[in-house]
Amino acid sequence: MTRSMNRKIALQLSGVAAFAMAGAFGGAVLGGFAMAQDAPESLLPPGFDDPVPAPAPAPPPSVGPPAGPAPAAPAPQAAPSAPGSAPVVQAIPDVPRLSAEEAAGLPSLEELEELTTDELDDLLGLKPQYDIPPAARRSLARVGVLSPAEGGLATGALAKQPSALVRAILAGTKAPLVSRWGHILVRRALVSRYAAPEGMNPVEFAALRAGVLNAIGEFGLARALVQDIDTGNWNAGLTDQALVAYIGAGDVVGSCPAVRLQGADRDDPQWVMLRAICNAYAGEGALSSRQLNTAQNEEVAPEIDLLLAQRYAGAAGRGRGGTTVSWEGVEGITPWRFSLANSVGETIPEELLSSAVNSRSGGYYRLAGAASAAVPLDQRVDFADYAATRGVFSSKALVSLYSELYNNEGLGGPAAQRASRLRDAYVVLDPQARITAMRGLWGDLDGESGTQFAGHILTAYAAARIPPSVDALGDADQLIASMLAAGLERDAAAWSPFVEEGTLGWGLIALADPSGGAASVGAVDEFLSDDDSDGQRKSAFLIAGLGALGRLPAGDLNGYGAQVGVDFARQTRWTRMIDRAAEVKNPAMVALLAGLGMQGDEWSQMTPVHLYHLVSALNRVGLEAEARMIAAEAVARG
Repeated sequence: MTRSMNRKIALQLSGVAAFAMAGAFGGAVLGGFAMAQDAPESLLPPGFDDPVPAPAPAPPPSVGPPAGPAPAAPAPQAAPSAPGSAPVVQAIPDVPRLSAEEAAGLPSLEELEELTTDELDDLLGLKPQYDIPPAARRSLARVGVLSPAEGGLATGALAKQPSALVRAILAGTKAPLVSRWGHILVRRALVSRYAAPEGMNPVEFAALRAGVLNAIGEFGLARALVQDIDTGNWNAGLTDQALVAYIGAGDVVGSCPAVRLQGADRDDPQWVMLRAICNAYAGEGALSSRQLNTAQNEEVAPEIDLLLAQRYAGAAGRGRGGTTVSWEGVEGITPWRFSLANSVGETIPEELLSSAVNSRSGGYYRLAGAASAAVPLDQRVDFADYAATRGVFSSKALVSLYSELYNNEGLGGPAAQRASRLRDAYVVLDPQARITAMRGLWGDLDGESGTQFAGHILTAYAAARIPPSVDALGDADQLIASMLAAGLERDAAAWSPFVEEGTLGWGLIALADPSGGAASVGAVDEFLSDDDSDGQRKSAFLIAGLGALGRLPAGDLNGYGAQVGVDFARQTRWTRMIDRAAEVKNPAMVALLAGLGMQGDEWSQMTPVHLYHLVSALNRVGLEAEARMIAAEAVARG
């Protein structure tokens, strides 16, 4: 029975007609049971079927006068009539009758039997609004997964901010960020437990935040954020973002509470398939199979999507677990196909996967695959390198994944070789041999854009185990960059007495050292003269970072800016907004505005002017550590 028929029926059925139909249906069913079977034959010995009733206990002795008979219930009073006339009986009101057209639209018994419990509830208006008991429902006053006690930003940080401004910032953040440390900062700001801005619905606020988390590849945290709101309170926007998060996290069944509660509210192809999958995992396997067969006959979605849905639904028990999935004629991969294929262990053809991963939207598949335990380990390691550069994976998480690969003797190839080198970088006794192993990792990962930085993240803690010495100065720049990729600022600062002024290692320490002071004029000039980066971008980022942190010699920002061809006095609407947020000491607004201004795939898309205002604002609102790490990362990767 189609969803459009259900809606038509729901409109046509009045309350009385629904009651009459339900009674007729119930009578037919009961009559069917009466004709279908005789009374069961008793298996008990004679006398056990109808035992002799025990005598009733004698009433207790009464100490008062015997009670009279209980008063009878008063009979209904008829309307008074004139003497000598027949009594007047009140007329029973007529039962509303359906027109011929309305009666023709009612479902037959066969059609009613095809309806699911949810569809029948929809039809009769019995569907509950909530799936959680009243005492267990959660307040919308504060929504988020990270409280201030756990490192989250202040709960009321955005409560007094203009809702239109907050909405514009979140809606405008649609892409990954150029900075790994910027990603980590924005992620923390998005998942903090906030009160919604005045004039903004808390559910809309959560949906906007979940949208940004999905855009930057944090599908697991987006899922956690939407789950902090009872499903009965979800609106269409939050439902959309929740589905993106569940599919990206490889947790299709996680969407079932919303899918079953909202029922027939949607009829897009993905929703149709999800309803069938959720029915299968609710124990209604036959119904699920029937729904997917109908969807296949009506071609509501491409064949490959329906076949994967059948395989996924069949994994719930009896049904389509043995469905053969054919990739013939499939022209591309989608998030739905990627998620379900990995979940059911269906191998995606190499040419399709390679094309998807290397496409413009390939970052989605790398980030989703890195966090999925269903992806083959050697393939997942490659995805994890990218996830680490984006900030989704930490250094420890990346090392842990490589360690798992190293312990899997059945896997080989380039990823296994990197795992072996990583082990040498940690456990070999000779420091020079450990550095050699790290060079191999940096070199192996240098052939693809951005992946040398993944090598730095991978070796961060190994680099911190190298004692600072003159003998290792040739690798000091890379070792310091590696340590700062994981935030090991004090280990990096230990090299300060050994590095030469004006080198890359010196510049990174000058920015990242928490106890650092103003840099010397000679060191800055030396750095500028030796910079061979494209357009002297590293020098421009160094000047921007030192100036924003108050570490520029003589404080002459514009003078040094002229040397690198940057006008740091230039203002934009974004720079004025983030400066104003810093003036009123609002870290949450500064962090969200930083995310808005850091969107891009490469550091070449970040201007030194934007970097200066961003680092300065973070530094002024108490996010100094994040400011230093972002500035150092800009120079290392610029």
